[in-house]
Amino acid sequence: MTSFLFGVAGFVLTMMGLGLVVILRRPAEVDHMMAAQLLGTGGVATLLLLASATETPPIADVALLLALFAAFAAVAFVRSASDQESDVSKATSDG
Repeated sequence: MTSFLFGVAGFVLTMMGLGLVVILRRPAEVDHMMAAQLLGTGGVATLLLLASATETPPIADVALLLALFAAFAAVAFVRSASDQESDVSKATSDG
């Protein structure tokens, strides 16, 4: 069972790497945020698989922290994007 979990973790890492290559080739900021979310999600999945395979519970704690940081990054991006949008709408309504 341990080798299966390591194999699945390797598969998740491979798919995450391929997804990052595709996403980071795009120029939009939204795509870069999607790359950060992909890293967070894939990282959490990989760490949880490794924690189960090695029977090391602290790795699961690190995975939960990574999930929390990924959520904070998404909220910060949305707030930043909404602030920029409101600045643009103010500039166009003043002119």
